[in-house]
Amino acid sequence: MHPSLLVLQLHVATAIGALAARAHGLAARAGAGRERGQSTAEYALVLLGAATVAIVFLAWAGRTSRIGKLFDAVLDTVIGKV
Repeated sequence: MHPSLLVLQLHVATAIGALAARAHGLAARAGAGRERGQSTAEYALVLLGAATVAIVFLAWAGRTSRIGKLFDAVLDTVIGKV
């Protein structure tokens, strides 16, 4: 697997983790009773959707070399300007 794809996976996993932490914090402050449960369910569905999009994107990125080429081009540009 291309190293830049691993970096992309790490960033996606970090973003999903941050979303999960934020959703948990917001759900905890959402209120008492049934509304709290409803907010938690809504955030769970949002996280599930985000995870699905991330998995589909990573599956696509794993089959193509476009992401690797993009990262290589960006790094070459940055290194060229240093």
